[in-house]
Amino acid sequence: MSLSAPSATSVTLESVHKRFGRFAALNGVSLDIAAGELLALLGPSGSGKTTLLRIIAGLEFPDEGQIRFGDQEVTFAHAAQRGVGFVFQQYALFKHMTVAKNIAFGLDVRRGAAKPGALERAARVEELLKLVELEGLGGRYPSQLSGGQRQRVALARALAVSPRILLLDEPFGALDATVRKMLRRELRRLHDSTGLTTVFVTHDQEEALDLADRIALLNGGRIEQVGPPAAILDQPATPFVAGFVGQSNALTGAVKGGVFRFQGACLPAPGLADGPATAFVRPDQLSPDAEGVPIRLQRVTPRGPLLWLDAVTPDGQLIEVALVRQGAAMLEAGTALRLTIREGHVFAKG
Repeated sequence: MSLSAPSATSVTLESVHKRFGRFAALNGVSLDIAAGELLALLGPSGSGKTTLLRIIAGLEFPDEGQIRFGDQEVTFAHAAQRGVGFVFQQYALFKHMTVAKNIAFGLDVRRGAAKPGALERAARVEELLKLVELEGLGGRYPSQLSGGQRQRVALARALAVSPRILLLDEPFGALDATVRKMLRRELRRLHDSTGLTTVFVTHDQEEALDLADRIALLNGGRIEQVGPPAAILDQPATPFVAGFVGQSNALTGAVKGGVFRFQGACLPAPGLADGPATAFVRPDQLSPDAEGVPIRLQRVTPRGPLLWLDAVTPDGQLIEVALVRQGAAMLEAGTALRLTIREGHVFAKG
């Protein structure tokens, strides 16, 4: 049962559909998750990410499609047959049990030869308490722990049964920002220590970008893009990805002769046909210039090394700009500027 010998497996989903009454939660989702990968399912509320996680877990079954763990088809196998560990947002710990008993629960309920002996169960619990850095707390009850500690217990309990796949549904959503950041680092450390295939659901972009090897971005029950965090940020495949991940200004203009134009500013748009288009431009991709988009500052806010500008164009469009404070200290509300667009992603309007 050692943690040093994980049995990670790949996960394959092919054309998975799921409806709840008239609501289509998943619309033909296909996804390959590599053995030992840490994958984030990211998307807005109602995008289908939790439904997809529950289908992987065997807590829901698809209406159409196929699911495989490695070479084994598990499409209609129940959760207990799949060898997965599941961590919920609200921990779901047993209040009347000690930390050690909570962690050992999945082992205690096994029957026959599958149930390890008392000494082996105790050793496993101690091993996991050390892994999640809760040594010496096995005799406490959940009510005696902080939220972050309770979530670590939930992680240890999921790992106790030596799962092939670890699944987490908004695991840090109930915690404050400081604890969330700390536990993100802990989850990454645990993943690297165990080597398990890990899939977690989040609506927090920072969490997905910080933790995952790859991100699957869902919208309306479909996958918009799958890729490493840098590719999702820097090479968005669709307007939804460009507008959802990171913070962008959606500038409505037009493409002519391979160049996007917006109120005096230009941006290369090779390969796009002439016509209406939208450029997604991040606040740090705009710079003051003698020529370009005229704006008037409405609010100037220091944020660490950056100066954050809320501005408006003559036709009323709001724009956010991020500048290095050192070179922009004299700016204030009411100042008129012009901006140049250094970079951005241009999409034809559908």
